Amino acid sequence: MNKLFVTVFYSGCVKKAPGTVGSFVALILGLGILYVLPHSTLASLAFAITVIGSFEINKYQKATGVHDPKEVVIDEVAGMWLGMSMVPFGLVEGILTFIFFRIYDIWKPSLIGKIDQKMKNGFGVMLDDLLAGVLAGVSVLLILKAKVFLGL
Repeated sequence: MNKLFVTVFYSGCVKKAPGTVGSFVALILGLGILYVLPHSTLASLAFAITVIGSFEINKYQKATGVHDPKEVVIDEVAGMWLGMSMVPFGLVEGILTFIFFRIYDIWKPSLIGKIDQKMKNGFGVMLDDLLAGVLAGVSVLLILKAKVFLGL
């Protein structure tokens, strides 16, 4: 059950780009949730997944002996959902959030990279993705504001 959860129904077990696959699964699930429920629900689910995921990742890391195993993608779900909860509902906004999230999650600028390097527990695995999600959400909001400002 632990592996099912941390790999998001084994979507993280693909050989190539498991983080991207997990983020894409998060995008699809998040759009479905936002279609029927408010943004605050998605933010609350991201928080709940973070709390539960931190403990479950600790268990999985202990069982595998690997810090932040590639197949663990529940952190991508929490980060994506946090970013998506910050922006208006829409396919374009969701795709932009996905793109920015992947950029920040792979690049790991500033504090994100430090957290990834220093915090070796489940919460650290979750936290760097949450920060990537916040940056992704802010980036999309800035693009939307610039679009309005420029009259596009």
